[in-house]
Amino acid sequence: MKTPRQLRGFAYQAFYGLPLPVRRHLARLLSPKYLVGAVAVIRDAEAPAPGRLLLLLRQPPGRGWGLPAGLLKRRELPAVGAARELFEEAGVRVEPGDLTAGDPNAIVHPNGGVVDTVFFGAVPASSTPLVVDGGEVLEAAWFPVDDLPKLTWPTERLLGIYGIGPRAGEFPPSLNRPATAPHVEEK
Repeated sequence: MKTPRQLRGFAYQAFYGLPLPVRRHLARLLSPKYLVGAVAVIRDAEAPAPGRLLLLLRQPPGRGWGLPAGLLKRRELPAVGAARELFEEAGVRVEPGDLTAGDPNAIVHPNGGVVDTVFFGAVPASSTPLVVDGGEVLEAAWFPVDDLPKLTWPTERLLGIYGIGPRAGEFPPSLNRPATAPHVEEK
């Protein structure tokens, strides 16, 4: 009688003996599926500490304020997607190279099925007009970090992982070290 370890070894040998296209097809069928999104956490570069954050009020109203975010397009780099979503939803232009990846960079959405890549940046609020479409996003505004409005649960959780907002410190980081929001230098 074979042990579980021997059976697992046999299964791996059989799998790796299959042609590459078949292995890829099987892996795609058996692997969990996730959508990948990009989130932009944008600070006011002119505000004194603890600073101000750009937040959006989305449709349907009444659920709380959130961050500029959306799903990546096929083959789109995460920082490019974060910059695109920021522009589409708030009218704020930031070069993808000016965004800093969060640590941790990938956060599994609380509802599952979505992995958010998180990027931080800063713009001067006084010279950055906010423009919303009025369809998906109803309003965009700057809020003091120490006096945030009612946030959506996913936004509270995401910011909390980075030590920001009402849930700061409540969620363990993905790794066994403190999660940090990167310090963004003014340009």
